[in-house]
Amino acid sequence: MPGPRPSPTSNGSALPDFVARQFDHTQAVHDHRQLYNILERGIRESVLAPGSRLPPSRQLAQTLGIARNTVVHVYQQLTLEGYLQAQVGRGTFVSEGASATSLVWTAPSAVNAPTSPRPLSRRGRSLLSEAGAARLQWGAFTPGVPDVRLFPHETWRRLNARVWRSPVPELLSYATEAGDPHLRRSLAEYLQGTRGVVCTPEQVVITSGTQQSLHLIAQLLADPGDKVWLEDPGYWGARSVFRALGLKPIGIPLDGEGMAPPPSQWRQAPKLMFLSPSHQYPTGVVMSHGRRRRLLDYAATRASWVIEDDYDSEFRYGARPLPALQGLDSHGRVIYLGTFSKTLYPALRLAYLVLPPDLVDPFSRALSELYREGQTPQQAVLAQFLAQGHYTSHIRRMRSVYAARHDTLIASIKRHFGSHLPVIGGDAGLHLVLGLPAHLDDVAVAQQVASLKVITRPLSLYHLQQPAPSRGLLLGYGAVEENAIPANFARLAHAVEQFL
Repeated sequence: MPGPRPSPTSNGSALPDFVARQFDHTQAVHDHRQLYNILERGIRESVLAPGSRLPPSRQLAQTLGIARNTVVHVYQQLTLEGYLQAQVGRGTFVSEGASATSLVWTAPSAVNAPTSPRPLSRRGRSLLSEAGAARLQWGAFTPGVPDVRLFPHETWRRLNARVWRSPVPELLSYATEAGDPHLRRSLAEYLQGTRGVVCTPEQVVITSGTQQSLHLIAQLLADPGDKVWLEDPGYWGARSVFRALGLKPIGIPLDGEGMAPPPSQWRQAPKLMFLSPSHQYPTGVVMSHGRRRRLLDYAATRASWVIEDDYDSEFRYGARPLPALQGLDSHGRVIYLGTFSKTLYPALRLAYLVLPPDLVDPFSRALSELYREGQTPQQAVLAQFLAQGHYTSHIRRMRSVYAARHDTLIASIKRHFGSHLPVIGGDAGLHLVLGLPAHLDDVAVAQQVASLKVITRPLSLYHLQQPAPSRGLLLGYGAVEENAIPANFARLAHAVEQFL
């Protein structure tokens, strides 16, 4: 409780005693914070009346036995916040406007919490009603998660230390370009050599993840109400972005050659097409050369943009990765998306776009305008990681690790189910789909599996069309060690057998 109100004399002689009575040298609170709290509370509660003169900083410091600089800093802080006024040649006074009525403030703990959730916008409710992001992102059999334990931490630490040894100001400020020029150059060389992407370093734009890339594309190339073709089943994250920005997602079914628009859809051209042609997510279907050509020609004649998500293309078992669709594009209609989340680690939050040349400048400017990009030190480290060959070596090593885990999971499936349940999309990537009979509720199966401490995702949630025409469980093997796969799958199989 504050002490008795001091007399607001012209020289403020009562104020040092008022502060001294409350100042406690035995408290663990720093002198600066304790003095600030005493004066701020006294002013706010009108114990220190408006117009009261505070003692000189030297006098108050001597009275309290603390450093004069501490008093000076507290006076300055309270002046900046409007509690005090400093008058040259006269001293420091409590502001006339710093009364209890003008500076009333209620601590957050005293605010009554609402008894029911606050209403969201229609857009917010729609987004959350179909949200697909999982709360758990690690463990058997979490889909789409790499084994971050095998990341070459020591190499990265050494390169990181080199960058931070003498960082230039540009590395610590807002990014103003399309990304670190050395990283863009290394990426262009890598994509040309491994994915058949036709590009220059200037066409590469670095972003903070695939979701941000999709946000940029949707905002710069489409308007609310425009149609966007999505593979069905397909990546839920793209669907969420497009819906949140007011676009109209159209689910296009798949066949053995990839996205297969029915005749009625060919007559209604979309503004955007979102594809994962080299390893369709989540089914693993590979788009045929003929289907690629047809979609590219169609996009050119109908002024549609093709967004190519080159999902998990680095991890293909038993065959070389297929070239990117972008390399076949002679009309400049393909925007190529890539990310380091699966090849390195998700928390890195670095991805990239390869754009047609005429889109590079508007995308770079929009990136700075909307997101004020950073991560520049990490980009510099990653540039060295690529340029020195560590990235290629890491992918080669992980491809072998994931191939062994893939084979072990396939063997476990065959051991428990033989040929009764199909394996879908098991030739590449970090997951496969265990197909289930169409009459089963795969959501209920996944919930039962989760109760056994095994993580999976129901295939039906990836479908835009509902009720979903196919059922299954996505099983990720990237984050589970090879010797732990059989026991974990045995628990999963036990749960699945209860529904068959």
